[in-house]
Amino acid sequence: MNRFLKGAMILTIAGIIVKVIGAFSKVLIARILGGEGIGLYMMAYPIYQIIVSISAAGIPVAISIMIAEKLANNDMRGVNQVFKVSLRVLAVVGIVFSFGLYASAEALISWGIITDPRALVPIQLLAPAIFVVTVLSCFRGYFQGFQYMVPTGMSQVFEQIFRVGSMVGLAYYFIHEGLHLAAGGATFATFPGVLAGLFVLIYFYNAQRTTREQLALQQNKLAPIETNGAVIKRLFALAIPVSMANIMLPMVSLIDTFIVPKRLMDIGYYLHEATTQFGYLTGMATSLIGLPIILTTSLAASLVPAVSEAHAQNDKKAIINRAGTSIKIANLLAIPACIGLSVLATPISMLIYATPHAGPVIAVISLSIIFLGWQQITAAILQGLGRTVIPMCSILIGLVVKAILDYQLTGTTGLGINGAAWATNMNFAIAAAINIYFVNKYVGSIVRYMELLKILISAMAMGGATQVIYTFVLDMVGNAFAVAISISAAIIVYGVSLWITKAIVKDDMYNLPIIGKRLRKRKLEEEGRLYEQQY
Repeated sequence: MNRFLKGAMILTIAGIIVKVIGAFSKVLIARILGGEGIGLYMMAYPIYQIIVSISAAGIPVAISIMIAEKLANNDMRGVNQVFKVSLRVLAVVGIVFSFGLYASAEALISWGIITDPRALVPIQLLAPAIFVVTVLSCFRGYFQGFQYMVPTGMSQVFEQIFRVGSMVGLAYYFIHEGLHLAAGGATFATFPGVLAGLFVLIYFYNAQRTTREQLALQQNKLAPIETNGAVIKRLFALAIPVSMANIMLPMVSLIDTFIVPKRLMDIGYYLHEATTQFGYLTGMATSLIGLPIILTTSLAASLVPAVSEAHAQNDKKAIINRAGTSIKIANLLAIPACIGLSVLATPISMLIYATPHAGPVIAVISLSIIFLGWQQITAAILQGLGRTVIPMCSILIGLVVKAILDYQLTGTTGLGINGAAWATNMNFAIAAAINIYFVNKYVGSIVRYMELLKILISAMAMGGATQVIYTFVLDMVGNAFAVAISISAAIIVYGVSLWITKAIVKDDMYNLPIIGKRLRKRKLEEEGRLYEQQY
């Protein structure tokens, strides 16, 4: 359990660093490009995300499952085979998709799929990054299969540093040459970012040579030898449904790209107004919900090989323990994040983006934090069990509902852009509900409902206190300090509420990485001293 949570903690720390850097860059980019420029950027970037999701997003999960299974059987020869075969296949896949995006960019504009012709350059400049990120995904899957998350975390940090530095620099350099060129520079920055991440992973792979040699000495000579064709077949059998399951956020953005601007214009918005509203939703509101799900994303990545390993060893108790711990941690973070972001939506919009206009849509879409967290954890459980098709189907059902509601609600005069946010909430909720049903069927209940109620009560108390404190101090210290004070107070109120309701008890601390090990050791020492005193 400690190793699984340690991996999640490493990815969470890396994710926080990445998001902090990204949040800082979004402030600068929003000020350089404005709502209209952000809208152009977000018309291109979701297309890249979709392609990467299809070509690469499922690969780390698929490879991590296969390698975790091989390691559980001491089959180091199989581990090396899975990695090398996957790397060759993915290099070819990356080249095909890179050329495909560049060649199809003009068609997306001419067919009217992308409403603003200025998005052509931003789309084309994303093409080189696809090849690199596809190869990079193979290395990440390899290390995740070992449940060794340091290389993945380090590569994510370096990738973000190089991407953000290039993005801000290029956008600023080209802003006087034209808004479309500035947005294009911002999208091209993805290439140096993923290239830096790949170099980091190659370094760790070379540094791990001694470990691989030691594991090879413990090789299980009775392990069956698979053909390369069998490895490729299993890779795609796992990766394709996982890729489809991982395209939720990119597909949400893509559906919004195709539907939202047109429907806003149908109810009276001019093109630049629709593009600006679209920027509020996809470039600002959706970006904010990505911050609280850092932990659930990390938990999901760490949970897949952990569940796969336990499943290979037929250890159902370990699966239930790891899954139950993950969903509890997800609830402890996602529920207060949802309530807090909803309460402070407009103040946070003013603080980060220097506009209050994104506030209403941020408040609505904050509900997605809870549903998305549940979807990620339950999808990881099912993927670890090898039932990768179920999360894919739940995603597809949710996306169909999303598209229908996008069209209906965004085209309603009283809702507008908020209608698209409500459609996103329903998308995540439906996908999570389907996954939860099948997790209950194959694993059993992983949610303790009394604990969930206690967390909800604590989060509501926190939300009420946050609203009162912000209103009280706003006139005295201004918006920025009022937000900071309110968030600080919210953390304290939430922590105290959790302790009062006993949503968190002392035994929960023993599962924490690093700290938990020391606490358990101290507990055993105290029990030993008490035993000696009695006898």
